Amino acid sequence: MSLNDPISDLLTTIRNGVGADKETVDIPASKLNGRILEIFKNDGYIEDVRLMKNNTQGTFKVYLKYDNKKPAIMGLRRISKSGLRVYRKNDELPHVLNGLGTAVLSTSKGVITDREARKLKVGGEILCYIW
Repeated sequence: MSLNDPISDLLTTIRNGVGADKETVDIPASKLNGRILEIFKNDGYIEDVRLMKNNTQGTFKVYLKYDNKKPAIMGLRRISKSGLRVYRKNDELPHVLNGLGTAVLSTSKGVITDREARKLKVGGEILCYIW
């Protein structure tokens, strides 16, 4: 597994874990990954996140959420990539599935959801969509 784009690796690991009906997946720990996973947990897409410490970087153990064997995560999509960054102003922020999904943004106020960005009236780089 390459770590050139940690956000894409995070999303791919979760997508593969959901596709294989796994209970948990392990993701390398970083502040950015931790904040994105915290947003996923607060919006109800994953059950829980725990930091497993070791001598080096550590890993996040992500507990995936299922409802009657149906995953809570229907789709994940990386938007802004290293080759093409996608920025939006506060009045141009996307509505994922007409508000049923969530867009994760990196703003001057930190990594937040599209709803929080509208409330704070800030724009930023669109990292990913989850629905």
